[in-house]
Amino acid sequence: MLKILIAVDGSELSLDGVHHALALVRQGLQATVVLANVQEPATLYELVTTRDPNLIAAASLEAGDHLMASARVLLEAAGVAYETDVGVGDVAHTLVDMIERSGCDMVVIGAKGQGAISSALLGSVSQEVAHASPVPVTIVKHAEVLEALENGMAEGSEA
Repeated sequence: MLKILIAVDGSELSLDGVHHALALVRQGLQATVVLANVQEPATLYELVTTRDPNLIAAASLEAGDHLMASARVLLEAAGVAYETDVGVGDVAHTLVDMIERSGCDMVVIGAKGQGAISSALLGSVSQEVAHASPVPVTIVKHAEVLEALENGMAEGSEA
């Protein structure tokens, strides 16, 4: 069985990767999923004012879990087995570490993420992950997912 890492950041665009993986499963691919989210490291201000690294780590894990909620709902509705992984650090490098640590066979990542600044960055993140990943990476473009969903809905509604 194939193990697919899907990078999610809570944005609608990052769900494109989940939709793409689910389309592969519907076409017969036997797969389990690792939902991966990477949180920014704490700022110096946060470190100084909080004074408790465990509190910051717990907040990062909670934020990551919250941002994966929509993706979890989609996978559960489709009956696809999954696990979650929340990391902290540089997004691309942390994702590559997650790929290696979890023994994934492939990666699915959206071409862009949330926010004006983040969307420009995540485009480069997906490129960086594709370059550094030890396994194949599929970068999903938003327009392709919308088209596939519309076609799937149109076919489903005719039945």
